[in-house]
Amino acid sequence: MKIRKGDDVLVLSGKFRGQRAQVEEALPSSSKVILDGINIAKRHTKQAGATMQAGIIDKLMPVHVSNVALWCTGHKGPAKVGYKIVENTKVRVCRKCGETL
Repeated sequence: MKIRKGDDVLVLSGKFRGQRAQVEEALPSSSKVILDGINIAKRHTKQAGATMQAGIIDKLMPVHVSNVALWCTGHKGPAKVGYKIVENTKVRVCRKCGETL
């Protein structure tokens, strides 16, 4: 998966199309990412013991990786990711402008 935790991404499709967000968590086993402030669902919970609060809780739901694109600061747009070897390390680069992501 080419998107990692902490990356800035642009949502390409769905209810939040056109919005930019930061990746809070990447879930490579299911090819999904959790974005900060995007795709929030209401979860109704009842009290389970003394530690958990009952009520309506906002829960961040995952978005499929194919519905987001990495944001390139070089050309200020969505980027397709390529890879280059620089000083014996593999780095991600934007295929459009060549800037390191």
